[in-house]
Amino acid sequence: MVDGLPVCHFGFPGPLRDKLVAAVLRGEKTATASLRLEYEPEGQDELPVPGSRSVVVDSDERPVAVVETSEVRIVRAGDVDEQFAIDEGEGFESIADWRAAHERFWGSDDYLRAVGLVDVDDDTLVVCQRFRLVERL
Repeated sequence: MVDGLPVCHFGFPGPLRDKLVAAVLRGEKTATASLRLEYEPEGQDELPVPGSRSVVVDSDERPVAVVETSEVRIVRAGDVDEQFAIDEGEGFESIADWRAAHERFWGSDDYLRAVGLVDVDDDTLVVCQRFRLVERL
């Protein structure tokens, strides 16, 4: 933690995190998605709330920025909209691109080790979080 703020991890350490953090720092990434089940069962991370701030860390766990959550929606994976996909700042040109990339991530070895096997379908609940860059560190 930095100044008592919780840490915000984008992906797992390595090339993907480096890409995502760079997009946050450039102001291109203003949204992120996670599976609702990552916040279950009780005692795990709490859902983000609008107005809350967190510290973004790089692959070496160094603080690089502070972001503030502006919106949190829980939607079915089948209901994620194109604007949200674009706002993730990863160059998605369609919902199909967004879905394929996220299914690869949610099926990756790192994700399996951290969370376990997840069968993602249209009814899987996704936490769609929008944020703004407050400060580069």
